Amino acid sequence: MWRPFFGDLRIAMPWKGTDLIRTMKLLLLILAAGTVAASAQTTGSAPLVKDEPASNPVAEVRNARSWEYGPFFNWGTGVGDRDNFKFFWIGAQVGKPLTPVLHAGILSGQFELGANLIPFWQSYTPAPHEQTFVYQGVTYTQAVGGGAYTGVSLTPVIFRWNFLTKSRHVQPWFQGAGGLIYTTHKFPPDVLVPHGTPGGTSVWNFAPQGGVGFHYFTRPKRSIDIGVNAVHISSASLGDHNPGVNASIQIQAGYTWWN
Repeated sequence: MWRPFFGDLRIAMPWKGTDLIRTMKLLLLILAAGTVAASAQTTGSAPLVKDEPASNPVAEVRNARSWEYGPFFNWGTGVGDRDNFKFFWIGAQVGKPLTPVLHAGILSGQFELGANLIPFWQSYTPAPHEQTFVYQGVTYTQAVGGGAYTGVSLTPVIFRWNFLTKSRHVQPWFQGAGGLIYTTHKFPPDVLVPHGTPGGTSVWNFAPQGGVGFHYFTRPKRSIDIGVNAVHISSASLGDHNPGVNASIQIQAGYTWWN
């Protein structure tokens, strides 16, 4: 009987710290480039925002603290030991600047609070297969799940910083957020257990994340949006196992209306 053995077994999936560090370094590099680009268009003494012309679409929504809302889609890939995991999501997000422009040199900008809902969340993992484990010198072979996983995701809090820029079309930003994911089957895939039997991972996962991006205004109150996020997916040990997806890169594109 294999069940008592797997009751004690915890599959070793070590945190790939170096992968996560590389991911965060890449995002910081992108952020630094965006900050330099923004500061190049900002005077050292910080311009009087009230004097900006109404014909400037970026300044218009900044001064009005306009609501933003719109759809987006997302493609992503795991990093390190999860580089064979792929992701595709479709959702909508909303946000609103809560402060006037706060002046802090090249970091001058405006704080925005947002949220998003992803009703279509999918991850594509390796097909179901058999995996060999060695425990106390004995070799065991068990079935491991896999394939496509479907679910929904809610990110109720997105903290975003919109950099101050004189550009009429480009609004750069960086953000940090935390989300919740529900999948119809336990994710990520793990050793299969009989239905109703304790074991495996969890249908609930958390998704702390951070990223950078920009709005590109095609006309007043309309923008195309591009973002890159580093996302960690973990059940926080809600399941018997918590292998997680330690690091993934998610590329997001969307369209926003401003009101």
